[in-house]
Amino acid sequence: MKAILSVKYGTPETLKLTEVAIPNLKGNQVLVKVQAASLNYSNLVLLTGKPWLARIAFGVTKPKYRIPGGDMAGTVEAIGEKVTQFKVGDEVFGDLSDSGWGTFAEYVAADEKALALKPRNLSFEESAAVPMAAVTSLQALRDKGNVKTGQEVLIHGASGGVGTYAIQIAKALGATVTAIVSTRNVAIAKSLGADHVIDYKKQNLEELSQNYDLILGVNGGQPLSIYKRKLKDTGTFIHVGGAESQMYQTMLQRPWLSMFGKKKFVSLLMKVEKEDLIAIKELIEAGKVRPIIDKTYTLNEVPHAFQYFQQGHAQGKVVITI
Repeated sequence: MKAILSVKYGTPETLKLTEVAIPNLKGNQVLVKVQAASLNYSNLVLLTGKPWLARIAFGVTKPKYRIPGGDMAGTVEAIGEKVTQFKVGDEVFGDLSDSGWGTFAEYVAADEKALALKPRNLSFEESAAVPMAAVTSLQALRDKGNVKTGQEVLIHGASGGVGTYAIQIAKALGATVTAIVSTRNVAIAKSLGADHVIDYKKQNLEELSQNYDLILGVNGGQPLSIYKRKLKDTGTFIHVGGAESQMYQTMLQRPWLSMFGKKKFVSLLMKVEKEDLIAIKELIEAGKVRPIIDKTYTLNEVPHAFQYFQQGHAQGKVVITI
């Protein structure tokens, strides 16, 4: 089969399209003919080996996982002897970042726990754009943020993969949503249901009169002190992405930031959960959530896809068709 190989940490140019053997199945795995995959921030970490702390999981001197790619959608071609939830011909989607990666290829052997039946109302390309980003948003808002009906939610960096899902999931949870985006992304945020859209090139976060029950920092570079001032007395700030330095600040400064009052500061580490993938599927089939796809590339164009994604300006998701 054809697959993208990553044999050393580096740049998109180090990725090579080559022929490798179709993977053998273990008892709890299914062989999936991959129809589409997508890019997430963790794909950049696996490519570059940065931040260095990530190498503990990804390989110290070179990538532990030779075929990158976590999100995918495809068709079940064969099943292991212990598989009970799927049969040959099922159309599935999932996130393999916790079970070996490998979706930038024509076939992948996937643990059945990482997969769910794909949404009936989405194409393979649309389904591949869902798993990691949507589940990250769900876990941040529902689990870490405990968002409830009537609360005020601010999403800083609402136009990328996680942000576009966060707008929709926060609305599905009953929140009033304010999205902060650049000028070219205002229309997208409005189309996804944001109640208020702030163009950060025209208005500064500090100028907003509103305070929030939850601030989701998807791609925000504001000092934590500003986020703290914009929280309600019992509000929560959740760091999901953006500046690496802010992740460490949130983790290390959390005790001091939370010392006085009831404001909380949290860094989210997404966990691959089948139940959450199914919950997202149900929201999609109910018409409450939809993927936004910016660009689509073929398998042999994966290096170009990484180059584009690395720029940090994708509107929604970048998808790979296999």
